Amino acid sequence: MSDLLYKIAITKIPGVGAVTARQLIAWCGGVKKVFETPKKELLRIQGIGAVTADAILNKSFFLEAENEILFIEKNEIKTYFFLDKNYPRRLTHFHDAPLLLYYKGNADLNHYRTVGIVGTRKPSEWGKAHCEEIVEELKEYDVQIISGLAHGIDVTAHKKSIATKIPTIACLGHGLHMVYPARHRSIAKNMVLNGGLLSEFSSTQQPDAPHFPMRNRIIAGLSDALIVVETAKRGGSMITAEIANAYNKDVFAVPGRVKDPNSLGCNLLIKSHKANLLESAKDIAYIMRWEKGKEKMNLQRKLFVDLNEQEMKVVDSLKLKESEGIDLISYETGFSQGELAVLLLDLEFKGLVKSLPGKRYMLI
Repeated sequence: MSDLLYKIAITKIPGVGAVTARQLIAWCGGVKKVFETPKKELLRIQGIGAVTADAILNKSFFLEAENEILFIEKNEIKTYFFLDKNYPRRLTHFHDAPLLLYYKGNADLNHYRTVGIVGTRKPSEWGKAHCEEIVEELKEYDVQIISGLAHGIDVTAHKKSIATKIPTIACLGHGLHMVYPARHRSIAKNMVLNGGLLSEFSSTQQPDAPHFPMRNRIIAGLSDALIVVETAKRGGSMITAEIANAYNKDVFAVPGRVKDPNSLGCNLLIKSHKANLLESAKDIAYIMRWEKGKEKMNLQRKLFVDLNEQEMKVVDSLKLKESEGIDLISYETGFSQGELAVLLLDLEFKGLVKSLPGKRYMLI
């Protein structure tokens, strides 16, 4: 059986999520070996009980995995497993990131700069206009726009991205066999041509309510910066903002009128210091230290391509924060401080990293 079959199968085991699956794979020594490990050994793994062990050894979900492979081949879908080299780099830092991603599109999931945009499903005309204005302004910064293809702000961001030829990716709460809401099918088709559709759900999984918070963590994880445009105090946008903060991402919120229901969430995020106040794309560029100059962008992009795996790991760690201490970089990358000293010095020579007082470092 192909490696992909085992990778899909492990996502189908009842009661086994991303965190538990990682424990299983680490303990057993590989995805395939999870299904070859005796029950006695499986029961020694923390969080694995008799019911889960029996489910693993029963292997009844392999037929579903085989059908999924047929669907993947027929529809030219790409897959990204968390142990694969092509797995999106921005998600590798998070223990709860999806084990397996299904993707249909042509946009690079490791784009140079990424911006997530979320908001209410029932925006005001002002909110939609402001969202469109921000997207249009972001074009000069060579970004990729990420959202969830929902009604309201999500689809407004996607539509404007298509109109301005900015690559845009939708993270879905269901499999790639459908588009939800159905009225967004034509938009989804256009996105595949300049962007893509991304999901951790297989072609048998419907848009169930628990899937959308799971989808939100992918939006947060893939975004260098997350923008919230109009939201109540509760809802998917606030969940995404909370996750982005937990992931140490830069969050931005568009302020609104006091007591306006659509602005309560954004105002709360700003007031509680969980988001930067956002009036225009210039605010994002200032906080993120982004420049418009194409020459510098192209030079930095070339330098990133030339980095080895160890250097890229350090750069990815620094991307998440304004600056970072060497202790935390060491913890996140797994490199010793001696190894990091050499890597950081090389990155300084390449003009990508700047050293700060107190053994702190930042991307230039």
